[in-house]
Amino acid sequence: MDKMKVCVLEGDGIGPEIVGQALKVLDTVCKARSISLETDHALIGGAAIDAVGEPLPQDTINRCKQADAVLLGAVGGPKWDDVPSHLRPEKGLLGIRKALGLFCNLRPAAIFPALKEASPLRPEIVEGGVDLVVVRELTGDVYFGEHTRTEQNGVTVGQDIMSYSVPEIERIAHKAFHLARKRHKRVTSVDKANVLETSRVWRETVSRIGDEYPDVKLNHMYVDNAAMQLVRNPGQFDVLVTGNLFGDILSDESSMISGSIGMLASASLGEGSMGLYEPIHGSAPDIAGQGLANPLATILSVAMMLRSSFGLNHEADLVEKAVSQALDEGRTADIQADGLPVLSTEQMGDLVAEKVKALLEA
Repeated sequence: MDKMKVCVLEGDGIGPEIVGQALKVLDTVCKARSISLETDHALIGGAAIDAVGEPLPQDTINRCKQADAVLLGAVGGPKWDDVPSHLRPEKGLLGIRKALGLFCNLRPAAIFPALKEASPLRPEIVEGGVDLVVVRELTGDVYFGEHTRTEQNGVTVGQDIMSYSVPEIERIAHKAFHLARKRHKRVTSVDKANVLETSRVWRETVSRIGDEYPDVKLNHMYVDNAAMQLVRNPGQFDVLVTGNLFGDILSDESSMISGSIGMLASASLGEGSMGLYEPIHGSAPDIAGQGLANPLATILSVAMMLRSSFGLNHEADLVEKAVSQALDEGRTADIQADGLPVLSTEQMGDLVAEKVKALLEA
């Protein structure tokens, strides 16, 4: 590879700060590998509302489609709480995923050795190691069904339609099984098939697709049991595949196992190599501009970008190793530890970039 083009959507709150540090790390990788890095900055979320009156301008969609990958900071904040629902900053995120055909969200949850004590789980639970990925379907389910509110005999009734088609389930199942083949060859499909017809179709389809991957072990689990098992024995999981609603909840739950939401990266993927990469935390407007934000989730999102969009698996591994090394020398305030200096956002980014450079040159 001799060049890459990344569309940068800094967004709101701490977005510009954390994205700046992630780009610093990406630039370090590109310079070490003689890759020409082109970045194109565009507006999304509240920043776009302030500038042009809508959370996802067509210009942003066009620029993203012209890039090889998209790096996103965060969207939203109380400043835009009172805007009409169709103009909420979060609509920009949903819209860009749809415009780019991104239906598969990957959220890894792993505990870095240096952060074992920060996990809310008991030491004996995390001692054996936690390394799982939630594969969440992004474009179906109740979030994209019909939403209605009616009055029935003087009583307000809300209704949201949950649905999945077989092709939608097939494509996300294939993503999960392909991923499992590169990891520990175990897939857990999460549903509520004892109650929901949608889940029964889900389970039947995932089982059929699983037959095409005889080298991968498949088991099914109800979502309530999966939620319990994530805190009881997270080490049992490798790849969890589930729908939009359950995936939203379970991926947030799994993120807390790591010790800090500031450590969790994500990737939204489609059929090709294009992907949108972002930390899962919010825009944290209360600390924006103060140099307090943890940039590691965004830096780890760059590692996912290197791996999934550009096939630079070794370089991605080294970025993750650099983060692990950096945690032994300094922390941002959200993950501070006795005996280690508390670093600013920029200092944390500089430290990781320094470690990445050393590893690449070794």
